[in-house]
Amino acid sequence: MRPPQLVLVLPLACGVACNGGGGADPAATSSGTSTGGSTGGSSSSTAGSTGTGVDATSSTGTLDTSGSDSSGTTGDPAIPEVLLPRTSIAAAELGVLVNDDDPQSVAVAEAYVAARGIPAANVVHLALPPGAVLPETDFAAAKATVDAALGDDIQALAITWTQPYRVACMSVTAAFALGFDLQYCSTPCNETAPSPYYDSPSLAPWTDLGIRPTMMLAGTDTDAVLALVDRGVAADGTRPFGDGYLIRTTDADRSTRSPLFEQTVELFDHDGGLMLTYLDNADGAGLDYLEDTADVLFYFTGLANVPQIATNTYLPGAMADHLTSYGGEVPTSSQMSAVAWLEAGATGSYGTVVEPCNYPAKFPNPVVATAHYFRGQTLVEAYWKSVAMPGEGLFIGEPLARPWAGATVDFDGDTLTIRTTLLAPGVDYDVQAGDTIDGPWATVFTGSVPYPVFLPIAIADATAPYYRLVPSAG
Repeated sequence: MRPPQLVLVLPLACGVACNGGGGADPAATSSGTSTGGSTGGSSSSTAGSTGTGVDATSSTGTLDTSGSDSSGTTGDPAIPEVLLPRTSIAAAELGVLVNDDDPQSVAVAEAYVAARGIPAANVVHLALPPGAVLPETDFAAAKATVDAALGDDIQALAITWTQPYRVACMSVTAAFALGFDLQYCSTPCNETAPSPYYDSPSLAPWTDLGIRPTMMLAGTDTDAVLALVDRGVAADGTRPFGDGYLIRTTDADRSTRSPLFEQTVELFDHDGGLMLTYLDNADGAGLDYLEDTADVLFYFTGLANVPQIATNTYLPGAMADHLTSYGGEVPTSSQMSAVAWLEAGATGSYGTVVEPCNYPAKFPNPVVATAHYFRGQTLVEAYWKSVAMPGEGLFIGEPLARPWAGATVDFDGDTLTIRTTLLAPGVDYDVQAGDTIDGPWATVFTGSVPYPVFLPIAIADATAPYYRLVPSAG
């Protein structure tokens, strides 16, 4: 590894309907306690993504988070139904690439499509030669096949093989996402072309940007990848809040992200945020790594080889990566392969496939990754959005893992409480009431948050049959 040459205020800012017009200010309860409950009966549910523009739930049932269009309605007019804004891509929008000449790829694709309910029409069959590096001519033919097979509704891709992982100087995930282009490559110690998807608000990257972010279901064998898939599915809607660790090590060349580590911890250092810890071992007084640590959710560090990762336990949906030159060589590497994180129990990781030098922009920015993930986006979206210059980087993991899917809805007497992490900081949101699922809609609450937070939005006198949470129109 050769070296190269957020303003926060208090949560929910109250808008026009706070403490009036049926609204209640949840700022005082940002840790998750409902405001204004009544003595009447209560019920609760979990809303999940429909992936088609809104999420929907009733307050007495659980909505499938796999991307279906089910409304979750119970038919009881006394119980409001809540619609949530789209926050991620859905399984129906994911293309699956399978190498028919690779038995592991075939088995993984079959299992993954079944586990995620992905339509058969989304599967693209290819015939790729064996080896770590895919020749440019073979890639061009494969990319043409993929582009011809998939419609404009497909927003992202899953690769079901582990090799090839590289196309010349680009990773195979970047090549399928961006198209093979030398502008995304560099000789050592040069920057590359940036990705327009970096820290993007887009929830439809192919539609908006002509990019299909791509993630590889990588592993040393079929069983390892199937276990990865199981962890991704198990992550959905779990809403974990810790623990995350960001470690500055004694390896100065690989610790160029450490200022971002500190910023990430500061971003979530509020009630209702994530529990993150920044460990600074630059002076060597402690350890450069975690060991025997339970419930790891995030682990970002910088070392050529990270010791003791298998002694930790990782929550479903966990992200973990290490800044080094060749982590993207999979399943093994001259350094530590990113696959080692998946083998240890993480659900997603990242590494570069050629010498990138230690530009932080070529590696995941944990400020961006954690914020987008926390707001309900999938693993493939959050990880891809966190890398400014991804051309040399391989994204591996279970693409659709979504720990913060949807919201929890409680209905207690006449008070409706929506608890969610999906609010983007600085964006005004309305809660609107309607007599039918198609409206017309009347705003009963307006507010915003200044940083990522899990909080309740409590609406008193919630007597309408339908409510929806939407970004404000203006």
